[in-house]
Amino acid sequence: MKNGNPVVWFEIYADDLQRARKFYETVLQVELMELPSPTTWDKLQMLAFPSNMEAHGTSGALAKMEGVKAGNNSTLVYFFSEDCSIEEARIERAGGSVVTSKTSIGENGFMVIAIDTEGNTFGIHSMK
Repeated sequence: MKNGNPVVWFEIYADDLQRARKFYETVLQVELMELPSPTTWDKLQMLAFPSNMEAHGTSGALAKMEGVKAGNNSTLVYFFSEDCSIEEARIERAGGSVVTSKTSIGENGFMVIAIDTEGNTFGIHSMK
């Protein structure tokens, strides 16, 4: 793949999909939409983050699936922000917790690391 983003999808697993929906909609100020299961298998429920599947880039969904527990994962998703301190200020009010407050990562901008209502760790990245 030349000069492209190889990541095209992510799933953040939740035990309580509506609680997780409220958390991410509050912190990121976006609306998640119900996504029909990609198969006839009814054990998977998803709420998708806003996306344009025709454009190259990354999108994903909150997901709930029988047998897959939330939290304690080893993948860290970073969400884009104009200034990650804005979303950081919403995290605890939305029921999550901040692990690392806004921190400089040098020429690569700034980051916040947090834990959502389901025990998943995620990041927020901004250049200012």
